[in-house]
Amino acid sequence: MKKITSAIVTLGACTALMAGVNAGACKGCHGQNWEKAALGKSKIVADMSHADIATALKGYKDGSYGGPMKGLMKGQVAKYSDADLDAFAQTIGK
Repeated sequence: MKKITSAIVTLGACTALMAGVNAGACKGCHGQNWEKAALGKSKIVADMSHADIATALKGYKDGSYGGPMKGLMKGQVAKYSDADLDAFAQTIGK
């Protein structure tokens, strides 16, 4: 079981790297396992679906999504393509 878990974690990390998204920057606010409400204001990413995460990330990028942290998040995702954000969303959430 440990080998399977390790393989899944490695696959997730590789997928995130292939997507080109720097997950380390995200985890500073959202937690190592996406378990935190960033700065006490965001949704908990671990509870979101892959589709909801992708929608949120792309919405932050185009300005159509977000609350009090909208400006901060736009700056975090603006440099990534929609395809990068879609691929990254598949590596987190449920």
